[in-house]
Amino acid sequence: MSTTRTTAWSDAHATAWGAAGPLAPALTAIRCAAGQILAAPIVAATPAPAFDAAAMDGYAVSGPPPWRVAGQVRAGGPQFARLFPGSAVEIATGARVPAGCEGVVPYEDCRRVGDTVAGALAGAHIRRAGEDAARGDVLVPSGRPVTAAAAGLAAQTGVERVWVHPRPVVDVLVTGDEVVLRGVPGPGQVRDAFEPLLAAVVARAGGELGAYRSVRDDPAALGAALSTSAADVVVVTGSSSAGAADHLRAVLDARASTWHVDGVACRPGHPQALASTPDGRWVAGLPGNPYAGLVAALTLLEPLLSTLAGRPRRPLPSAPVHGTASVHAARSRIVPVATTGDGVRIVPGARSASLRAAATADALAVLDGGWTTGAAAPLLMLP
Repeated sequence: MSTTRTTAWSDAHATAWGAAGPLAPALTAIRCAAGQILAAPIVAATPAPAFDAAAMDGYAVSGPPPWRVAGQVRAGGPQFARLFPGSAVEIATGARVPAGCEGVVPYEDCRRVGDTVAGALAGAHIRRAGEDAARGDVLVPSGRPVTAAAAGLAAQTGVERVWVHPRPVVDVLVTGDEVVLRGVPGPGQVRDAFEPLLAAVVARAGGELGAYRSVRDDPAALGAALSTSAADVVVVTGSSSAGAADHLRAVLDARASTWHVDGVACRPGHPQALASTPDGRWVAGLPGNPYAGLVAALTLLEPLLSTLAGRPRRPLPSAPVHGTASVHAARSRIVPVATTGDGVRIVPGARSASLRAAATADALAVLDGGWTTGAAAPLLMLP
């Protein structure tokens, strides 16, 4: 049976980064891989350019001027085999230059009379085959994200599929008999705030939001929902504390789950949890109060998802934080902050159940027990 063993905030955050490893690589179409982390390098299948091509609209020429125009070459059209000294072909940017071509004279640098063209050849204006990449070149190393430019370069060099770490799928189970997922809440009900909040956090971490559903405040119902989820990570909101309606600990213990974090020494967001099940899935427990849940999502869920998605851990930014906050020697205080003309300042009015202050913030600052106004603190940037 688990017992709450409160973890310092910094240790909980580090544990979430280090508890898992990247998901097994999957071969993915390059058009679907944007934003995912490469599990293997992108290697050019063809050279780029694939052939010597005109870099300007004009005339491909051979020998000294004047040149007799022997034909016309368009990109993707019929090819002209060879130029001999004193000859030229009119050519479009991107078209293959004939053998024997010494360079391309742009239209603006030449004059044509009938089938004769004259001008000065100042630079080749030819994109040489393989000058950007040769076949077999490593274009992007593993561990890098597939950016728009990387995807375009891969396609340009004949790469159609790449090995990436898949986006971890996240199912969300919303507990609380008083919570409604849609519409205007009735008497005694509250409207769920987590769906759009978690969608933003999951997307930034490289994950994919899967099923999102309500679960009754009943251990059997929660256990059944956990058992039927096939997601990589299951987020449970509102059942991570120790109240009569909080069943997450008992349900996970009944499944012989491993606890990595069971309570964090911070305010708000103390009753948050991270566990793994024997079948290899992850469960993140978030407090039911929206601001506390946001704190927990950035503390545990985002680092876990980032690791599963293959993303490297980077140090949190920090900045001097100005304002007023109540700090405690034994726990961290997590406050919303906004960047203003005179630095980073605490947004007043933050409460565990309210997102009002956080909605006008740029980040959450983690204040330790020794913080005083103007002292530096790590920042959790808001998605």
